[in-house]
Amino acid sequence: MIYLDHAATTPVSESALKVFTEVSTNFYGNTSSLHDVGSSAKGLLDHCRESLAHLIDAPTKGVYFTSGGTESNILAIRALLRARQHKGNHLITTTMEHSSLYNYFQYLENEWGFEVTYLEVNQEGQISTQAVRDAIQDNTILASIHHANSEVGVIQPLSEIGEILQRHDILFHSDCVQSFGKLPINIQALNLDSLSISSHKIYGPKGVGAAYVNPLLSWKTDPFNQSQENGFRPGTINTPGIAAFVTAAQEICESYSDTHDYLVQLQAEFAKQFKELGIKGKIVASPQQLPNIIGIVLDSVQGDYAMLELNRLDIAVSTGSACSVGQQKPSKTLLSLGYTEEEAKRFIRLSMGKHTSKHELDKVLDALITIL
Repeated sequence: MIYLDHAATTPVSESALKVFTEVSTNFYGNTSSLHDVGSSAKGLLDHCRESLAHLIDAPTKGVYFTSGGTESNILAIRALLRARQHKGNHLITTTMEHSSLYNYFQYLENEWGFEVTYLEVNQEGQISTQAVRDAIQDNTILASIHHANSEVGVIQPLSEIGEILQRHDILFHSDCVQSFGKLPINIQALNLDSLSISSHKIYGPKGVGAAYVNPLLSWKTDPFNQSQENGFRPGTINTPGIAAFVTAAQEICESYSDTHDYLVQLQAEFAKQFKELGIKGKIVASPQQLPNIIGIVLDSVQGDYAMLELNRLDIAVSTGSACSVGQQKPSKTLLSLGYTEEEAKRFIRLSMGKHTSKHELDKVLDALITIL
């Protein structure tokens, strides 16, 4: 099977799997236990926290381990809201956020009375700095804008947006689940107060993630959880999963330059051949885009049909974000980019990984010619 759905999930790397097994065997203690077995696990957890903080150039005290990207997003937003709960009720986000955030902002709007401004993107899929300025109100306390879109890979200008928000004392969160390991992540350079990342997007195990929240902010802990992760979340610490996650994170960051250049080359060559072969469709491209994602709007074939036909030919692709597939709705990302509902339903996504080869992409091109 040619696997081209790495934006949905990645296979666990050999080194991450090895670390998971070793930690499960040798550091099985509960990190909250006071005996030596628990202390050993706690020492490893502290080391993992320091290592991950180093990768994003952030204070160790602000790193919290979670069960994944969705939980990281929600808990980070909750912490920021608690830090500004008496200063206003206006929030800013975008129409292209991952469903975990988009749905949560709708919940805050409908159930808790927050006022939410949903920013639209320009023709290239980006949020303009002017749109951010125009959205700011006297009672704006928080903005949440993803770093890179999971369906078409468009990268947002976080640093410039963050500068604007800082001048107005507005807290800034970013969903970095898709970008971590594929773009440099630096808390200071991006002007972020919080972010979220996920293990299974970077060749780590599922069920693990992390959030960063600026430790200089003062926020109330969850009243139902006073012990785990300094009150950030409840539940026993998943030490083996965290160690494997951090191992995968170190690996992908160390190989970033070589992998990035390789994927840029593959992406460009695929687009070139796609055009030369006259395949009936359009690649959704942007000047600022992740190198591993190729979004295609087909001319006359539904995305679901194309995905199933490619699967029959042993090629795994997607029709969009894995958290939205199955809802039988056109992609809100494509709609935000100005495509019609019918065009959005003809969308497929190819997302490459570090082991994807040109030979595999050539087979995909041949398969597209066959099914179209």
